[in-house]
Amino acid sequence: MKIVVAVKVTPDTAATMRLVDGRADWGDAPLVLNPWDEFAVEAALQLKEAYGGSVTVVSVGDASADEAIRQALAMGCDEAVRIEDAALSPDDTLSTAKVLAAAVQKIGDVDLVLFGRQAVDGDTGLTPAQTARGLGWPYVGLVAAFPGADPGAGTIQAERVIEEGRQVVETRFPAVMSVAKEYGEPRYPSFMGIRKATRKMKQMPVWSLADLGIEAPAVKVHTVELAEPPKKEVVCEFIEGGSPEEIAEKLLDKLMAEKVL
Repeated sequence: MKIVVAVKVTPDTAATMRLVDGRADWGDAPLVLNPWDEFAVEAALQLKEAYGGSVTVVSVGDASADEAIRQALAMGCDEAVRIEDAALSPDDTLSTAKVLAAAVQKIGDVDLVLFGRQAVDGDTGLTPAQTARGLGWPYVGLVAAFPGADPGAGTIQAERVIEEGRQVVETRFPAVMSVAKEYGEPRYPSFMGIRKATRKMKQMPVWSLADLGIEAPAVKVHTVELAEPPKKEVVCEFIEGGSPEEIAEKLLDKLMAEKVL
């Protein structure tokens, strides 16, 4: 089974974003593999362990994306490709999806493309479905498990997370899927995995749009404005009394006056 897992680098979720001149500024926050993508990497590795094959990491971005790629390789992925071009816009998920679709086609003979459900910085969750559309492949979202697969017959079953519970679907290869956190805890990179990742990074090709044989996709989405949410004024009032009963009575009166009770 030949699997491609698409990953993105994002700021550490523990970091605090500031607005500077209308743009998001993460300061010197460390860059990490998008936490949602860790579940996709884990799913890809488990499928490889169960059915054989290979896992290729693909990421769109400049050299800052190397940190995400390195972590995915350290977890156990076999190889990686990064796509970088000055003409690409990080705001337009459709452009990113077109580039990813072209990369998958260039890699060739891919059975399955896996994504995390969304990126923690953009929170759109659109890229997986848009990539499937660009490839003309079936798409299955929010996968929590793979109950079974038959690479010989070219089929795979996926258990989806839905509001009412779980849904099991079956589709044929090639396909695109997004993986939910319900899939299970991602593995930690081993010391040997980290060492291997360092060697693999030195062999990683960086493709341009010309390498993919495509022109820069027309950017159709631009960030117009980025604003902080309005601050809410919080008033705190201390209730005093001579006894717990008196305090409770005053609190009850306050709650009734505010129509909480």
